[in-house]
This record gives sequence, structure tokens and C-alpha cells, in this order.
Amino acid sequence: MQQFLALTSFGVEILLAEELKNLNAQQVVQKPEGVYFMATIEEAYKICLYCRLSTRILLKLVEGEAENKDQLFATAAKVNWSEQFSSNHTFAIDFVGISDEIRNTQFGGLTIKDALVDHFRDQGMERPSVDKGAPDISFQGRLSRQKVTIYLDFSGRSLFKRGYREHSGAAPLKEHLAAAIIKRSGWLEDTTKPMVDPMCGSGTILIEAIMMAANYAAGIDRAKWGFDFWKGHELYAWQEQLTLAKEKSHLGLEQLKAKVFGVDIDSRVINTAQVNARNAGVQKFIEFSCKDINNLNNGFGHNGTFVLNPPYGERIGELPELVENFVLLGRKLKAQFVDWNVAILTANVELLSMMKLASRKRYKFKNGPLDCQLAIYNVDEKQAAGQNNVDEFADKDSDFGNRLLKNKKNLKSWLKKEQIECYRLYDADIPEYNVAIDVYGDHLVIQEYSAPKIIEESKVAKRLQEVIYFAPKVLNVPTDKVILKTRAKQKGTDQYQRVDKTKQSMIVIEHGAKFKINLWDYLDTGLFLDHRKTRQIVAQKAKNKSLLNLFAYTGSVSLQAALHGAASITTVDMSNTYLNWAQENFALNKLSGHKYQFVQADCLTWLKEHKTTYDVVFVDPPTFSNSKRMEDSFDVQSDHVALITDAMKCVAENGELVFTNNKRNFKMDFDAVAALDFNVKSISDLTRDKDFQRNKHIHNSWLITRKKVNT
Repeated sequence: MQQFLALTSFGVEILLAEELKNLNAQQVVQKPEGVYFMATIEEAYKICLYCRLSTRILLKLVEGEAENKDQLFATAAKVNWSEQFSSNHTFAIDFVGISDEIRNTQFGGLTIKDALVDHFRDQGMERPSVDKGAPDISFQGRLSRQKVTIYLDFSGRSLFKRGYREHSGAAPLKEHLAAAIIKRSGWLEDTTKPMVDPMCGSGTILIEAIMMAANYAAGIDRAKWGFDFWKGHELYAWQEQLTLAKEKSHLGLEQLKAKVFGVDIDSRVINTAQVNARNAGVQKFIEFSCKDINNLNNGFGHNGTFVLNPPYGERIGELPELVENFVLLGRKLKAQFVDWNVAILTANVELLSMMKLASRKRYKFKNGPLDCQLAIYNVDEKQAAGQNNVDEFADKDSDFGNRLLKNKKNLKSWLKKEQIECYRLYDADIPEYNVAIDVYGDHLVIQEYSAPKIIEESKVAKRLQEVIYFAPKVLNVPTDKVILKTRAKQKGTDQYQRVDKTKQSMIVIEHGAKFKINLWDYLDTGLFLDHRKTRQIVAQKAKNKSLLNLFAYTGSVSLQAALHGAASITTVDMSNTYLNWAQENFALNKLSGHKYQFVQADCLTWLKEHKTTYDVVFVDPPTFSNSKRMEDSFDVQSDHVALITDAMKCVAENGELVFTNNKRNFKMDFDAVAALDFNVKSISDLTRDKDFQRNKHIHNSWLITRKKVNT
């Protein structure tokens, strides 16, 4: 009997332990790092072939002290490496764990490698070569509590890879986790009943389900095993186990009566799922169809099982659609799928509440780096009809929805008159619904503000769900044109933060100017709506004059000034990305020429060195920035006097400085600015357009000029 360690994902350990016992493993012990068991080599072969829930199976070689490098080396030297493999084969060493002395896994792995190589040299043998990519044989050192255990990677890497999946979707579910979901769903108790995956993707859940129902050995189609070049490999015993597993597996498929159903809205992934099913040899047991989950009706029979792994709403734009999907799914289940079981894996637990169903059990899992829950439901008559499960989003007046309609009505004539297609519709008008909603043409951007810590997370999540559900409904906007962003109060970060890499964009028009905006990749879109009037004021002031635009972002102020006939414009920003964006905006409007200058620079440093003066200077600094590209961090409250001082050096004798910022509760140091012989006039009310009248703190603006000298 040999000692083994079976590795798996978090949450699967208890199921793996049960599976190993059913495969005749002995002394099975479940621990956080995996499941330990005893088995003969022959039994271990069978376990490798049939185990569906493990990611790797390791064979223990030695255990010993490893408080430091010398002890780790000494423990590794106890292994008779030349009895494990021949020097003409390549090898690799993995290492897991760190300690005070062994501070990184690479160091631990190199120490074991040195002991291995020294062994072959001391035996007068050729030194074996390392191959990290595709080694003939692999070993793993696992360090815990100053002790190390060294294992042979018995099964080989990525045991969950069955070999049937040529292609997968954007976020594929690993096969062993799919098997765990199926096990927890309860469907295996009676596989004559239907199983439906209404968001089947590449079909992994359904393929695994059929294989499990047929007791089809998971590993019979693997081409390579970790023990292939191990000297302890018992080839005859292995071939015997493999032959037997193939016979039983194919017989299991022949006798299987199960039928499962895969549905997905994307025809491309349906095609992929069909290819994967054919590769696995289970295509006749799975019926695939291309359909929106919202249009799914029960044509599958009674007492079946729903199993799904929907998107988690991690990507921008996913969550609004998912909220609607879950609301509709809950209604559909209660109306058409009574007496069915439902198993849903999600990292966004709040979405589950949208179905208005009470879960029977919840299980915690890890799907890659994400913490997930598998929720199990029994949709019985009581669930379908219970008073506690009334769909609160169906045919109900919403205070939030009503406020949106009221705001839209109030803005309607103004929007038409001004020909405005980008505007703010809602800005935390009702404190419980702490979001801002902006309209960009036919798109909605919902920005969630960070809630006060005193408010329970569940309540915050519930309100947000209501916002996401009702906003597109009452405004008649498709959910795929709703973008959700989370905006914390700016504190210790740069003004502009990247959140995605879709590289999507659209063109909008403001007062005759065309702007490229991006609703998906950044917290901000490329166009600050609250400065719509500010842009017009500055543009009018700059007509036939020179303009300096500092902290220019995507150059919206510069663009409006150019269209109003500014004589020259210098646009300065530290970011090449935004400066290029500004130039794209100019090109969109067919503006070019030497009178338009674009300068990539840290504005604070540039101002101190720049000598040219301008008729109009516009300054809209970030609230805070500690960008690595800046010499010093910047805080608009503490640093605004110094910034104004430097900026006024670039203002012509009779010129004007327009200074603005978006810091809440910003206080202008009037005394300090007056001491510099500058006049300061607040123009905040003038720079707020009709859609921002409800929020007096959206920004602060001042007109600053030099005091006239009396002669």
C-alpha cells in the first residue's frame, strides 16, 4: 500500500473523499489541502481512470524537516531519484508553500532540483534535463509547518482535462467542478428524468452528466500519464485496468437511457458544444438548441433538474441582462417547472434573490479565483404559490421607476430645444437608491456610488437590483445597452481608472460637436456631462483668442472652443491615451492645423517651466492624483492656491482663468488668492445645466482675473 494525495478545488473535497471511498481507496482522510488515501499501485491506476473530482493525484515519496534550505535539501536527498526515472528523461519540479527561510516557491523547487541532480551525478550517471513545459515526469514538493513532503505527480497535470473539449467559451467551467455540481444537483439519483442546462455554453455540464450516469471512466481517453516514465510503473497491471475501464465505459453508454438538454442563445457556442459532445462520444444523449433563456418553455417533461452556470456579472454590461434573466427565470420556474430541482452556481449571490425562491441548500465552491455558491432549489407547489415568494418586480409601482419617469418628463422639452442626447437623468434623488443614471443616445450608464458602511450589504444589493431592473424597463432601453459601473469616492487614486478592455466606442453629438465616447472601459466615459455649459462658456470666451486647456482629458473643452473660432488652442494632459483621444475628437470634426497643439506632460511641472501666455486658461484638475508619472502627489484642496498661482503666470494681462473641480465640499482659499492680487468670482451656478440643477455640489467653478491697478 502506498500513500497518495488527491488535489481538487475548494468545496469539492468532501465529494472527492466520498468518490475515493467508492473506488476502494483506504484510510481516506479529507484535509484543506486535499484528500489523503492509501492504495496499491493497481488500485491507484483505477482511481486515475475513474476519478472525476480530482485535479491531480500525487504519490508520496518522502517526508522530512524543511525549516531551512539545508534541511529541505537533506530531505530531498533521501529520495533514490535514479529508482524513480532514468536520466535520459526530462523532469520538472513544482513547489507549494513558503516559510520564514524558504520565501518563494521557485527557491524551494530549485533546492529539490539540486538534490535530484546531485544524486545522479554522485551515482556517476548523466544529469537529467529540466523541461518545465512538457516533462516526461514531474515531482512536487509541498511545504507545511516546517515539513516538506515530496511527491511523484502520479496522474500527470490537469487531471480534469478529459480530452474531449477542443474549444470552450469565454469563461469555461472546469470538468471536475462540473462533475461536483452534477453530484450536488441530485440528478444522478434518477437519470431517467430530464436534465436541462439553459445556459450550456460549450456543454461541459451536460457531457459530464452523461458520462457520470454511464459510469464512463473519465481518464480512458487521456494520452499521457504522470507514471508513464516512472520506474515503478506496472505496465501489465495498467493495461489490464485500462482495458477493463474501456469495456465497462462503452457498455455503460450502450445501456444508458438518459436524455439531457442544452440551450444557449449563442449559436456559435452551441456548435462548439456539439463538437465537444461528439468528441466525448455522447452526442446522441444530448439535444442542443439555440434559444434565449427568457423564451424557454417546459417541453422536457416532469420532475427534472435545471443545472446552470450563468455569467457572474463580472464584465461590464453583463449584470443588467443577468438581473432581468434571473427575474424572468424565477417566474418561469414557478409557472412551468413545478416539482423540478434547480442547481445554480454563481459568484454573484445577490442575483439568486431575484428569482424569489427559497434555496434548500447552499454549497461554497471556488471557480478559479472566484468565491462561488451552488444554490439548490426544490420548486414545489408551495414555492410556486407561497406568499413569501411574490415577485416584487412584477407589475409593481416603483418609487425609483416613478422618479425616473418624472425626471424624464421634466427634461423632455429642454432636451428637444437644446438638441441634447447625452444628459444626467437621475443623481441619487432618492437616498435609498444611491446611483447616478446618465443617458448617452440609446444607452444608459448606471453608476453605483459606494454606500455608507452603516447600511447592510444585502439592502444595498437589493436596491441596486431594483435600479438595474426598472431603469431599462421604464426608459424602454434594451438591457444589452445598459452599462453598470461602481464608483467609490475618489480617495488615494487617480482621477481616471480603467475597468475593462472592450475597446468599444460610439459617437455622440453635443451642440454640434462630435465626440467619441467609451461607456465600457473606464469609470468615466470621455465626456463630463456636468461641464456641458462650462464648455460653452469657455468656448465663447475663447472666440478669436488663444486658449490653454490644462488637465484636458479627452479635449472636450478644446474641441468646443475650436468650433467657436478660437485663434489657437494648446491642449495639455499627462496621458497619451487621452491626448490621442482628444486628437481623434478633432479629426472627427475635421479640425486640423498648426494652431491646435497637443502636449503630453505633467501639467504641474509643465506650468512651472512654460513661458507663453494665453487669453483664456481653463484648469480642471483631478481631485487627487498620485500617478507615478508625476513628481509629487496632488490634492486639489491643499494644492489649489499653488496651482492657480502657476496657472495665472500663463494668463495674458487682460486674460481670464476658469478654474473648476469636482471635489465635494471644496473650499476656495479666497484670502490667499486675494493676497496674490487676483479677483475670484464664483460662476458655479452659471456652469450647471438643467440636468444638474438637483446636485449643487457636482462641481465648483470660478473666474479668476488680475486686479486692476489704479493710476
